[in-house]
Order: sequence, then structure tokens, then C-alpha cells
Amino acid sequence: PAGGAGAMAQAKALMTKEPAPQSVPVSELTRKVCEVALNTGPDSSSGLITSGFRTAKHLTHEWHQSNSDLYNKAFSGCERGQCNRAESKELSAHAAATAQRAQQNSTAALGQRLQDIYFWKSELQRQIEDLDAETSLLAAQKLRLERALDATAVPYAIATDNLQCRERRQPPDLVNDEVEQELLKEAELIRNIQELLKRTLSQAANQMRLNRDHKEICEMDCSDKVETYNIDDKCGRYSNESTNIQFHPSSVKYEESASTPETWAKFTHDNIYRAEREKLASINLRALIDSILHDVSEDLRRQCAAVNEAFVRRCEELDDAKHNLEHHLKNVLREIGDQEANIAALKKAIKDKEAPVKVAQTRLYDRSFRPNVELCRDEAQFRLISEVEELTETIESLKQKLLESEQSLKNLEDARMDLEKEIAVKRNSIFID
Repeated sequence: PAGGAGAMAQAKALMTKEPAPQSVPVSELTRKVCEVALNTGPDSSSGLITSGFRTAKHLTHEWHQSNSDLYNKAFSGCERGQCNRAESKELSAHAAATAQRAQQNSTAALGQRLQDIYFWKSELQRQIEDLDAETSLLAAQKLRLERALDATAVPYAIATDNLQCRERRQPPDLVNDEVEQELLKEAELIRNIQELLKRTLSQAANQMRLNRDHKEICEMDCSDKVETYNIDDKCGRYSNESTNIQFHPSSVKYEESASTPETWAKFTHDNIYRAEREKLASINLRALIDSILHDVSEDLRRQCAAVNEAFVRRCEELDDAKHNLEHHLKNVLREIGDQEANIAALKKAIKDKEAPVKVAQTRLYDRSFRPNVELCRDEAQFRLISEVEELTETIESLKQKLLESEQSLKNLEDARMDLEKEIAVKRNSIFID
């Protein structure tokens, strides 16, 4: 406005006529050709010399009008220049403010993005650490399973060896008794336990593989986020004074394969969800392994106790049977001795009856030589005959009793042999059990 007032004062000082309105548009003045009439009169000057000075000249008012137009044109140009400068200044200030505001918004957006990336990166790192720790714990449980599986080899070998050793029992002790049933149950239990431990070992190995796979997925995602965080952090540190900035016109476009914030967050969320799911599965598997090992140990202990109790009862039964057999053997041996003494006594008694028989028969024989009427059936004759008959019956009775005693002795000897054999069987069974 101050410059405009000065220009107007200068214009008023130069103009000799009244200035034209400021609203008159600036326009080009057309060249006007004035035709001057030839002076043909007597008082006029005519000739070639004067006619050349009169051609194509403007009138005075045209001269003033031309000046006025030039003044108006200069004034309008100055005014438009001032407006343009003011608008340019305002536009520059607006553009600077807009650029600054846009840069601040972009920086704030990058900062928010850094927070989101840092959040998900932290969650991924936590899952990676948890999976790593969980895999280590599961590896320890897997080692316990392997040791438990190896430990079942000894009791299984003992059970099978016991069954094989008990096959060496002799009849009638070679029976399917309670001990054998418990040993068979123990062998079957150990085989089932071994199958269970093998299946659980396979599950643990598979779960460890899943843990490592999901840990690797989380590590790859976390690595991408670390790289992205570094890129966005570097981008957030750029400013107008940075020396490593330059034009990249081709970067102002959207990549067709680029993800959206929703799909980006869902991708990481799904990775964390799957990792958390595998971690929980691993935790449950470790608890299951603890339960299996505890139950297996208790089952083996109970079955071992049952086998031991069956062995104790069977050994007591065998020991009682052996003692009873030994007691009967002692009685049989004593009876054999008594019977042998009885047989000897019977033989002596039979032998002792030979002399009385001889005496009686000799008496009868000699009396058979009595002469004539002296050969009488007197009382003495009847008595001698009766004595011989009585002695004969006695001897026959003694001989029969001797036969019975000898048969009894033979039976006692057979019983003694059976008892001794059975005692040997029982001793063998007791030794085996």
C-alpha cells in the first residue's frame, strides 16, 4: 500500500491532464494514420518539402491519451505484482506450514507404527523365549522317559528269567500257581508300559519338533519386525536438514503384494496364537508324562509287591509241605525199623517153634512103635496130636504174619522213597522260588 501511494503521486506529478480512472484497462494503442488535405489554395504552402512532415503524426490529445494509458498500464502492473507477491508469500507460508504439518503427521504415524512393531516384536520375543524354555523342559521329560524305558528292561528280564527258571520245577510242583500268574501279569504289565513309554516318547519328539518349528516361525517374524523397526526408526529420524535424503519418484506407489494393517496384525497374532497353543500342548504333555511316570512306577511297585508276596506264600507252602513230608519220612523210617525188628522177631518165633514141633512129632513117631495093644489112643496121644496141630497152626499164622510184615516193610520202603523224592522236589522248588 505504501508503494502504491508513491506510484500514484508520481503519476499525478507527470500527468498534464486529468488522470484517467484506475479501472480503465490497459490496451495497445493503434497506430492512427492522419490524412492531411493538400493545400491547393493560393495562401497555402504546397510542395514536396512540407508534405513529408505532416504524414502519420498524432494529435495532442492522442499523445496525452497514450501517456495516460501507459501510466494506467504501469499502475495496474504494479498493483498486480503486489497482489501476486502477497499471494505468493501467503502460498509459500501455507505450503511451508502444510509441508511441516504433513511431515509432523508422517513422523507421528511412523512413531505410532514403531510402537505397534515394538509391541508385536516384544510379544514374539516372549513367545520365542517361552517356547525355548518349554522345549528344554520337554527335552528333560523326554530324557526321563528314555531312562524309564531303559529301566523297564531289568524287571522284564527278571520276570522272564523267573518264568524260565520255574520251568525247571519237577512234577508235581510244575503247576500254574499264583506265583506264575503274578509273574505273567508282571511281564504283560511291563510290555504294556514299554509300549506306552514308546508312544509317549514319539509324542514328545513330535511336540519338540512342533515347538522348534513355531519358534522358527516366530523368529523369522521377529527378525522381519526388527529389520522393519530399524528401517522405520531411520525413516523417523530423517529431517529437512538430513544429508542422506534424495528424490525417489518411483517410490510413490503401492506395492501389489503389500499387506494391510489388519492382515499384518492378524499374521503376527496368528503366529503368536499358534505358538501359544503349542506351548500349552507341550505343558499338558509334560504333565501327562509326569502322570504316566508316576502311575507306571506305582503299577510296577504294586505288581512287584504282589509277585514277592506270592513268592513268600508259595515258599511258605513249599516249606510247610517239605516239613510235613520230612515228618512223615521220620515216622516211616521209624516204622521201617520197627517192622524190620518185627520181621526178625517173627522169623525167630517161627524158628523157635521148630524144636517143639520136632519134640511132639518125635514123640508121636516113637509112640507109633508101641507093640500090640499098647498102641493105644490114650490121652497122651490126643494131646501130642493136638500139640502138633496147634504148633502147625501157630507156625502158619507166624509165617502169614511174616509175609504181611514183609509186604508192609516193602510198602514202607516205597513210601520212604516217594517221600525222599518228594522232599527233594520240594527242596528244588524252594531253591528255585
